[in-house]
Amino acid sequence: MNGFFRLASCVPELRVGDPAFNAARILELYGKADADGAAIAVFPELSVTGYTCGDLFENRALLAAAERELLALARATEGRRSLLVCGVPLRVGARLFNAAAVLGAGRVLGLPLKEFLPNYREFYEKRQFRPAHELEGGAIRLGGADVPAGAGLVFACGEGAAELRFGVEICEDLWSVKPPSADLALGGAQVLLNLSAGDELVGKADFRRALVAGQSARLCGVYLMAGAGVGESTSDAVFSGHALVAFNGRVLAEGERFARTGTVTEADVNPAWCDALRASWSSFHDAPAPAGARRVALPPLPGSPDLARLRLDPRPFVPDDPATREARCREIFAIQSAGLAGRLGRTGGGRLVLGVSGGLDSTLALLVCARTTDLLGLPRSATLAVTMPGFGTTARTRGNAERLAELLGAELRTIPIGPSVERHFADIGHDPAVHDVTYENAQARERTQILMDLANREGGLVVGTGDLSEIALGWSTYNGDQMSMYNVNCGVPKTLIRHLVQSEAAAAPADVAAVLRDVVATPVSPELVPGGAGAQKTEGILGRYELHDFFLYHFLKWGETPENLAALARHAFGADAAEEIDAALRVFLRRFATQQFKRAASPDGPKVGTVALSPRGDWRAPSDLSPALFSLP
Repeated sequence: MNGFFRLASCVPELRVGDPAFNAARILELYGKADADGAAIAVFPELSVTGYTCGDLFENRALLAAAERELLALARATEGRRSLLVCGVPLRVGARLFNAAAVLGAGRVLGLPLKEFLPNYREFYEKRQFRPAHELEGGAIRLGGADVPAGAGLVFACGEGAAELRFGVEICEDLWSVKPPSADLALGGAQVLLNLSAGDELVGKADFRRALVAGQSARLCGVYLMAGAGVGESTSDAVFSGHALVAFNGRVLAEGERFARTGTVTEADVNPAWCDALRASWSSFHDAPAPAGARRVALPPLPGSPDLARLRLDPRPFVPDDPATREARCREIFAIQSAGLAGRLGRTGGGRLVLGVSGGLDSTLALLVCARTTDLLGLPRSATLAVTMPGFGTTARTRGNAERLAELLGAELRTIPIGPSVERHFADIGHDPAVHDVTYENAQARERTQILMDLANREGGLVVGTGDLSEIALGWSTYNGDQMSMYNVNCGVPKTLIRHLVQSEAAAAPADVAAVLRDVVATPVSPELVPGGAGAQKTEGILGRYELHDFFLYHFLKWGETPENLAALARHAFGADAAEEIDAALRVFLRRFATQQFKRAASPDGPKVGTVALSPRGDWRAPSDLSPALFSLP
């Protein structure tokens, strides 16, 4: 799998004012991170000396020792694969700067300087340090070489798919009104590193965590923070060593606070995903380009060797945390209901018409209709639920559909489609014993015709039930169940629909809950051929919806290649599932490429998440798209 890099947020043991001890501890953790395959190991603000040295920063002995140990650390990176980034005070003439030293290949590669110096409450950095903009010339002479220094440094490592670009800001920079990381990201940095020495207060860790996650989302990037640890002075404040790695609004890894020994917190990230986000978020590039950005070219960095720290959720649409998942379900249900209420109100219709099969999708749509009529102050009977048993309909699904409609207060009508479809077979000369696509699609189109005509007769709106996963795969009949007047499920993937129905069951009366739980337990099937529940299982034909939703998420969200989709899925689901993954992926790629003509004619419906397939919004593509790119070797 290409494109992933391991980042390490390191919090070493520390003695205030003892650069030799501190450098030795930094080197220990750096060696551990390097051996673990990290591309970059990041240490806290002023970690060579300690942040809490106070007026000792004016002492030439401390500064000389700090410079000496920094150069020793730089030499120690010779022959190592990882970059080392640590904090150090550097005097240039009569000015002292709070610097982040980027070390690698045996030398100092760059010296980003702190731009915003806190000087309030317990902080008084302006007593010793000067801001980055006071550096003259854009470089600092160090160890006999001129090293790029100051603000706006973007380090570019490698090129193409293996490129990683990063920038550095220091502690208070993130808390400023306009953090330097914004300009660094606009200058191309995918990864932002923060060397921090924020003290710990009640509630501050939560605030810091939210700030880091929020900045990673704002920048469509990776944000890493390495915070000063408990070895700092406790005279007026305590430091916890907060280590964080976040990507696009989500915390990927967080270290133990208040640890007495050195810690290394690692996460595997894909910088190319940052570029994919920024390319699709066009307004990202509308911000004025930073005038002072400078690129510093560096050799390629090692990719992650084993992806052991890569937290790759096999169900990316479904939150693992039960409370978060429940909140997500509530929000989606509210969006669906509000969208349908708005559409019904604006069309002037008085009824909602939908087909109910006893399957997951139509069950969710029926629940949404019940909520919508409540929102509009209409009787529940304003929903006309139509069950249309065909050649493969089972007693279980029909019974669940009819029972649920009755319990929810909808008007229920049962219209068997067998006789009319058989007449149609006779009209077109089709042998009903041949259970082919004509046999199946004729049933789907007959059901849609019934719903459309009923809606006309009742002055109503046909509510669609097809979900996002089916739309992606084109698992519908063109001008059959593919069509409706408003599709409430079009933004919801199959894996999440199951949880939406379960969420409703948890809050429903016992009789309603029993039906909903049986719907959830029923195998997914179109029930278009005779033979009962085992005759036509959708996932036996297409592959697991868990896999298809995984492919859909990573294909649309990050623009991943077929090869990487397979590799990502093997990592998420396990190497033992490789054969199943490859088979399902071939189905996904082929159908996604060839079924765009169905998506191009999709009815309106509410978008509920960042991955969507509306032809008017999130996914615009030609219906005669060549499938050549969408194939596994």
